[in-house]
Amino acid sequence: MPAMPRQVRQGATLTLVFGAVLLAGAATGAWGEPASAPRLPSSDSVPADLPAGIDPAGAQLSRQQAEQLVGASGDRWAAYYSPQAYSDLTSGRYLGVGLSVDRARDGSTDVSQVRAAGPAALAGVTVGDRLLHIDGIRADRLPVTEVVARLRGGPEGRQAGSTVSLAVQRAGGPVREVVLRRTVLDAQEVTVDHPAAGIVRIAVHGFTSGVAEQVRAAARGARGVLLDLRGSSGGLVEEASETASVFLDGGPVGSYEARGVARELTAARGGDTTTPLVVLVDGGTMSASELLAGALQDRCRAVLVGARTFGKGTVQQPSRLADGSVLELTVGRYQTPDGRSPDGTGLTPDVPAQDPSEAAELGLRVLAGLGTRG
Repeated sequence: MPAMPRQVRQGATLTLVFGAVLLAGAATGAWGEPASAPRLPSSDSVPADLPAGIDPAGAQLSRQQAEQLVGASGDRWAAYYSPQAYSDLTSGRYLGVGLSVDRARDGSTDVSQVRAAGPAALAGVTVGDRLLHIDGIRADRLPVTEVVARLRGGPEGRQAGSTVSLAVQRAGGPVREVVLRRTVLDAQEVTVDHPAAGIVRIAVHGFTSGVAEQVRAAARGARGVLLDLRGSSGGLVEEASETASVFLDGGPVGSYEARGVARELTAARGGDTTTPLVVLVDGGTMSASELLAGALQDRCRAVLVGARTFGKGTVQQPSRLADGSVLELTVGRYQTPDGRSPDGTGLTPDVPAQDPSEAAELGLRVLAGLGTRG
């Protein structure tokens, strides 16, 4: 890494967040809606990083003024949150219809996951259904991120009770029109299954408070671990660093610069360094998830399997205004332990998957090749 003064810290500063909610509403990464938007820290302190002319102590911005400010900043990842939106984020909730989508090999958009008792499930949408149209627009002509954004609702529809119209088709069946009413759902950041004896697959959809402990508990006693970061849009630096600590015994996780000052992220001592570990990544793996994947790759702790990651290596910091709303602005960039920046390029997997749908099976084969802990 470049030689420069460093402020060494264990974990991460809670007021720094990777993986801001995209302004288009695709806060969930490339592949799934149920992953929550990254949780922002609840803090009353306001950093002195607002644009010139904004007095945080008395700032009372209308939504239009805030959006104009964000647009004029030239910051791709800048965002504005109303007090209610900020409250939802900090409580780990998200607005949606309770389904995930994936792009199939033939280019169609398929339902890959349906949340139990969510609006989609109650309307009879099931895994494997083909999503043909969303609000009258052909789904296969939209990027998956745009499909997700439309499911969640643009700025004008981002409220509970707003609706989205879908045309879906089950294999061999007729096309059905369903109207789903968006609702606020609790995020399920970590899901766990066991694809083979002694093997645990831990899917992390976003890094909110408590995720590292959930990963630690899920990995305990496993003979091999598939850490699935596909479609994981990021979240809190602290949780990504603590998740790295599950599999590392101290040492660097990465570094970031904020307003010209370099700071290091360091893993806690005592992590599991012996259980074989494979990390699944794809084009929806971004931000804090790239930080984690890059750390495990640079430290030779895991084999990365899948596709090149998104390539977001910037750091955002939220600033609370007097009315409870939040402005989030980019304040720096981060690097992996070897000094790599994924910004704009992403991370290259050690074992590329030619077909994204086969990445999990390829990951299992790689894990078998690494052996399993007895």
